[in-house]
Amino acid sequence: MPSTIVDLRSDTITQPTPAMREAMARAEVGDDVFGEDPTVNALQRRAAELFGKEAALFVPTGTMANLTALLAQTRPGDAIILSDDAHPYNFESANIAMVGGLLTKLVRAEYGVMTCEDVAAKIVQTNDHHFAPTTLVTIENTSNRGGGAIYPIESIAAIGALARERELRFHIDGARIFNAVVETGVAPKTYASHADTLSFCLSKGLGCPAGSLLVGDAKTIDRAHRFRKMLGGGMRQAGILAAAGLYALDHNIERLRDDHARAKHFRDGIERIPSLELALPSPTNMVYIRVQKAHAFAQRLAEQGVHVLPTAPDRLRAVFHLDVTDEGVEHAVKAFERALE
Repeated sequence: MPSTIVDLRSDTITQPTPAMREAMARAEVGDDVFGEDPTVNALQRRAAELFGKEAALFVPTGTMANLTALLAQTRPGDAIILSDDAHPYNFESANIAMVGGLLTKLVRAEYGVMTCEDVAAKIVQTNDHHFAPTTLVTIENTSNRGGGAIYPIESIAAIGALARERELRFHIDGARIFNAVVETGVAPKTYASHADTLSFCLSKGLGCPAGSLLVGDAKTIDRAHRFRKMLGGGMRQAGILAAAGLYALDHNIERLRDDHARAKHFRDGIERIPSLELALPSPTNMVYIRVQKAHAFAQRLAEQGVHVLPTAPDRLRAVFHLDVTDEGVEHAVKAFERALE
């Protein structure tokens, strides 16, 4: 086995730090299904306040956060608008269709970032029962398949204004919203102010072992709570996990800048290798590299202790997170050089 392991497959593979583990061990807990876990309740209040919303709901996963948001704001047979690169459409096991009974109206947008005009062109509102009525629009910020692309706040504001004008609901899949926050300086409340609901993950760059939150108005969150129960997402002494979330919100947001800096340093190193091509811009913590026979190339990297994720026959993804050091970045660049030899 290689003596050095640098795992760049995802920012979901982070390990809880000793300080986070200590916070989890000390967590005061109760039965969250009865609403009696004080640490879960504290995390939900903190999330709602951070994003300027009335209420929040702690759920096990980002997939459940997005699904409960959609279920709470639509009815089966409705149509929703999203990018064809969006995570809920590509990587959440068709739950939009299977569980939600929703029709997806897809937008092909550069880097997965839709414009207000893109959204407006897909809205269907008519009394003609041949057509599914559009009732919700959702965006992913940052955009995973867009290389960590960030929605300009002006675009979010315009989509939000359009949604209100056309009486649509607006959900932001903010799995990595804090990467956008630290890169742009736009406050969480500002992003959320334009949307009805917003979800964010604790288990990606924030470094928690599990958990996501959905924020919104009290009525919508109460309805989402019902769907959380229906989907089996009610956990009991979940304060042990919620304590990790509180720790992360206190300590791990600003440090996301380190991940962005290391992604840039890695990208600069890859750019100096003549036979490699960067597939997408990398404004946050993701770098996509175009190579021939991506799976075989990833195996050669793994033999040198560098793990990346093939996302297409000619594309690899490297994601930077709190377990990647400066030395790990250097090791990864050298591994790419050796893999070409």
